[in-house]
Amino acid sequence: MSTKPVDAAIQARDRGTPLIDYLRSRGYVQDISDERGLAEAFASGPVTAYVGFDPTAASLHVGHLLSIMMLGTIQRFGHRPIALAGGGTTMVGDPTGKTATRKVLSLDEIQVNLQTVIRQFDRYIDFKGGRFNDHNPAALLVNNADWLLQLKYIEFLRDIGRHFSVNEMLAAETYKVRMESGGLNFVEFNYRIVQAYDFLHLYRTVGCRLQMGGSDQWGNIVAGVDLIRRVEGGQAFALVTPLITTSSGQKMGKSEGNSLWLDPEMTSPFDYYQYWINVDDSEVRRLLFFYTFLPAEQIDDLTSVSGESLREAKRTLAYESTALTHGIAAAEEARSAAARLFSGSGAGNLDPADDTLPTVAIQAADGLTIADLFVQAGLASSRGDARRTASQGGLSIGDERVSDVDQPVSGSAALILRAGKKRFMRVIFNG
Repeated sequence: MSTKPVDAAIQARDRGTPLIDYLRSRGYVQDISDERGLAEAFASGPVTAYVGFDPTAASLHVGHLLSIMMLGTIQRFGHRPIALAGGGTTMVGDPTGKTATRKVLSLDEIQVNLQTVIRQFDRYIDFKGGRFNDHNPAALLVNNADWLLQLKYIEFLRDIGRHFSVNEMLAAETYKVRMESGGLNFVEFNYRIVQAYDFLHLYRTVGCRLQMGGSDQWGNIVAGVDLIRRVEGGQAFALVTPLITTSSGQKMGKSEGNSLWLDPEMTSPFDYYQYWINVDDSEVRRLLFFYTFLPAEQIDDLTSVSGESLREAKRTLAYESTALTHGIAAAEEARSAAARLFSGSGAGNLDPADDTLPTVAIQAADGLTIADLFVQAGLASSRGDARRTASQGGLSIGDERVSDVDQPVSGSAALILRAGKKRFMRVIFNG
């Protein structure tokens, strides 16, 4: 598994597979504004395409990954991707999918988030050119604050705002939901106009003709297509992916209410690996198509079984996804730690000195109990929860099962805590 796998996108390009056909075969396409026109554009030469990502947090999460995979795919086919970091649009706040106004971030907060988010694209997209094949052009990384913050308000209203119908915008589902759930402020109302202007700006400056994103962005993206037609008389395209949810209906990337972050400081490579290992059996096949570059034939072979035999498919999904996001070394470490932990010999087979394991630092203090330890390690929601789990035989330290969680913690050496069969944490002490 550690040998470099065949890259399905490069393989498909070399076979002469049309890009749209390949995207459909992976399940990436929900809607295209002009499929025939886009197919002709792809066939006639390199197309420049972009996806925007607003840095509302210090990291992107798995919910962003489908769009990132799309950018990586089109580059492997010889087209030029643009990753747009929305330093400007974040100041406006996208109301899409929200029933309340997003928190307004300061310029300093946005800049801090941008520094982390920008680095995360590099795992999937080549900004130098030639990494995936001799034909792929270098990707671009842009920040829309560079042009949006320079706009003059009256001129923008006159030249751009006049092309938008208030009636049509209020009829859009995004704005209707917000109006019904407590109101829409004027700043948010402008988000669609500002995003459409991004598309127009990239069309003018770098010849960008395609914007991609999730299906919830369809209205915003099509507004940009229409703006380019109205202002420049140009032909541009929209392509959106389906909204990816788990079998329980949650948006992909949500784990126990928390996002699965791409930053290893926010979600460890081990936890990232385990997320994919633990997906529902019914989701494994489509997730292999979405979040890896493995060939269809290999995915078909891995998922032709069911039950316990599907474990190999899950391990492949976890390894390939972790390698893409965190690198091969981190994927190897996560796979090795999982194998040791779940080999049957338990947490006692893990070395507390192994700092590659998911780790939490806890302040050593008088009166700290074992229950406190499990709560602070994120393995119990409360002391009462720790007591209940321990009474059922579900907590252990190393290979020692915990029966009395109200005992004080003794010593200051690193420990391996385990809750249930699949959750564990290495604990180190400060002070």
